[in-house]
Amino acid sequence: MKSFYLTDAGKVRDHNEDSVIILHNSNGDYLMAIADGMGGHSAGEVASSIAINYLGKHFNETFIHMNKIEAASWLRDTVTEINSLIFSHEKTHPESKGMGTTLVTAIVTKDYILFGNIGDSSGFVLKEGHLHKVTYDHTLVNLLVSAGELTKEEAKDHPKKNVLMKALGANDPIDIDIFDCDMEIDEILLSSDGLTNMLEEEQIEKVLLGEGDIEDKVIRLIRKANNRGGTDNISVAYLTLEDGEEE
Repeated sequence: MKSFYLTDAGKVRDHNEDSVIILHNSNGDYLMAIADGMGGHSAGEVASSIAINYLGKHFNETFIHMNKIEAASWLRDTVTEINSLIFSHEKTHPESKGMGTTLVTAIVTKDYILFGNIGDSSGFVLKEGHLHKVTYDHTLVNLLVSAGELTKEEAKDHPKKNVLMKALGANDPIDIDIFDCDMEIDEILLSSDGLTNMLEEEQIEKVLLGEGDIEDKVIRLIRKANNRGGTDNISVAYLTLEDGEEE
């Protein structure tokens, strides 16, 4: 497998509140994750860092020879603990009140692939030359689309398209959506909404199918998002399931 990730502040924000990680353990299991923080006075950056730092540390220390059911339980318990840590930080740091973060993650083993999601960061797979979104955005407009009150086209430019219905640090208790993924895929891409708000899925797919190594493709995606306005922080984590050395 080969992997690469990158995060960029974008063209408008004065600092980056996203956090990203890709890890693999001695058993060959991979963890990918992106957290997109929110909140004033850099509090979003704190929330996303709490999420990614705990997730990575907990993966390294405890994710050992788990089957699919155990992994799903591990992910739910880990998210509950992250949520508690964010609320605890708020209590002792009043300036952080209102902070929160999205989280999208993928666990890749030789036996299964699981995606997890809270908020509007996205998880995709590339299979047979086509990009497929695996995760479901927890946004107000997505809820309205599901209820038949908005079309997908109307949702794209809706003034409240970024209003979240679920986020770590905003809901207690919290639960993460978990998706059991087909093993017959070629690549996995995670992104914050700073990418998906700027680029259509067809544009992302075109870059992934183009020339260049994975590092080139991630850089190209971020550059394209910035060229289209870069109105938010942009984070991308990319993993290919082909044989090869780690990047």
